[in-house]
Amino acid sequence: MSYGLYLYGILPDSKTPDLALEGLDKQPVQTQIVDGFTFLYSDAQQERYLASRKNLLGHEKVLEQAMHAGYRSLLPLQFGLTIADWQTVAEQLTHPYGDKLRQLFQILDGNREVGVKVFWEADQELQQLMAENPILQAQRDSLEGKHLSMDEIVRIGQAIERAMEQRKQAIITAFREALNEVAIAIVENDSLTESMIYNAAYLIPWDSEPAFSQLVETLDQQFNSRLKIRYNNFTAPFNFVQF
Repeated sequence: MSYGLYLYGILPDSKTPDLALEGLDKQPVQTQIVDGFTFLYSDAQQERYLASRKNLLGHEKVLEQAMHAGYRSLLPLQFGLTIADWQTVAEQLTHPYGDKLRQLFQILDGNREVGVKVFWEADQELQQLMAENPILQAQRDSLEGKHLSMDEIVRIGQAIERAMEQRKQAIITAFREALNEVAIAIVENDSLTESMIYNAAYLIPWDSEPAFSQLVETLDQQFNSRLKIRYNNFTAPFNFVQF
């Protein structure tokens, strides 16, 4: 039983790509031209796709494999998008937003998205902060084994919190100063975990990726293994094609 069509992404012209990809539920990925745009799709085998890790990775895998095959200007569609027929796509997307789609393809032309996520160990950073700041260390030590007023406890806690925030912002500033100026556009996203202190996506020229990667490596060396950096040098440009 088919539940319509599952959409992955859009290519900028009406050329039919020669792709042999497997989509969700092991369905072959096919192409359909609508108003001069080529859509990547497969037959939907579920009425609604849950955002499981398996399904999310399957969706992204189709997009990344298409890009690896040479179709670099690819607009990714949101996960879980199913349609009943191609007339719906024309009426709700290509007809009202055709010009906007073409503008987005111009932004992507010759460019790619890469991502940088920065993590730290808060406990280790706190220990290092105390080692570097004996006055703050003494204030924290005063919390142990002594009777302090609530105001004193709050004051010392806030001082430590401010110092940790300054430490975090110094790291973020270092990444911004090193990476932002070589990017065409930047999107700073929310941190996904408590240990993640920076989460940014960069739109860069395709050919500049090796140099960008070296900048990330230099930052890693600069912080002398204090941080864990996850660098994704190849991903569908979800952050730069929203409308």
